[in-house]
Amino acid sequence: MKIYLLLLYLILLVSCATLPLNQKPDLTIDPADGSVEHQLSILSASGTKIELSGLDQFVDQQMGSLAMPGLSIAVISNGEVVYYRSKGVSNLDSGLAVDKDSIFEAASLSKPVFAYFVLRLVDKGVLDLDQPLYEYLRMNELEYDPRYHQVTARMVLSHTAGFPNWRWFDPAPAERNIERGKMYMKHNPGTFGYSGEGYNYLALVIAHLSKHNMTTIDTLFQHEVATPLGMQNSSFIKTEFIGKHKVSGHRDGKLSNDGWPRSFPEDTPLTFGAAGRLHTNALDYARFMIALIEGEGLTPLLQEEMFKPQAQIPVDSETRQLTGETAWGLGIAIEPTPYGIRYEHGGNNGGFQSGMMLFRDKKLGYVFMTNSDKGEEFNRELERYITEGR
Repeated sequence: MKIYLLLLYLILLVSCATLPLNQKPDLTIDPADGSVEHQLSILSASGTKIELSGLDQFVDQQMGSLAMPGLSIAVISNGEVVYYRSKGVSNLDSGLAVDKDSIFEAASLSKPVFAYFVLRLVDKGVLDLDQPLYEYLRMNELEYDPRYHQVTARMVLSHTAGFPNWRWFDPAPAERNIERGKMYMKHNPGTFGYSGEGYNYLALVIAHLSKHNMTTIDTLFQHEVATPLGMQNSSFIKTEFIGKHKVSGHRDGKLSNDGWPRSFPEDTPLTFGAAGRLHTNALDYARFMIALIEGEGLTPLLQEEMFKPQAQIPVDSETRQLTGETAWGLGIAIEPTPYGIRYEHGGNNGGFQSGMMLFRDKKLGYVFMTNSDKGEEFNRELERYITEGR
């Protein structure tokens, strides 16, 4: 009997150890279409009941009215995925259906995941949030402007590094006589200004410290984040699976044919893109969000650092006026609402758009990705629905 009980214990121990950190044993996925639905209704942030059948109707109506070709969407309630759908087509010309294996560009939803990756490495002592990054790795092209010597990982993740968003798409004013494509300081460090350049610099620093380069650092991401959280179909670079299952982007109801996303002319599909090149689906991303909600994978101190206000968005800024966001944590925007703090991020790669939102204290949120340029409009309606129940 003792030997039997010992063997039973070992079997249970091994089986539990193979589960990703936050994949609950009851997370069952329909093998036919990849859908997940555990219950009949959830509560919005306001306390209003939302019938999941009504949510399905809402999603279908929005996809029709916005002419969105395809969608991957997941809703989290009480810290679990209660609703997951893969809808529409991956390519309007071919009519191939989106399914549970379909992969989307997450666009700037990459940034919260990368921030979590960075904090994992901070926890392990690989780098310090407040040590100037140039002390780890100099940005030689910006040495003419020593202001960048003040920039830290905390500043990068909270968008106060002072860098432009992207040098190629956000060039210096003509009067500064800085050639387009050359790096420059747009603001003084400490000034809020959304920047993908900062994320790219921080990725270069991490690659240097971990003895990787920008084509191998994704292996470190897989080890630190994707594998522990069960994000088995997520990567910042092109893999065989992603190349096979990636859907096509669309603009104005037509195939966009933008190719693999790039931030710099020299980028390839194998170049790690911290700010906007995560490829994934809503179910994988929801597992990451559950880790944030449950405090998995980070020490309590760094978990709180991620969510607390690190930078205030100016009251008169366009960002604040349009979104209601008042501050940034580390990799995530902060918006007060009558129902509590809403943490959020959007993504826009043109023919791919995305959005995520969570009420951490209520363990409620959603994430979606679409292969169209209508995601921002969809996000406004979905955010209101999950927040207010209408």
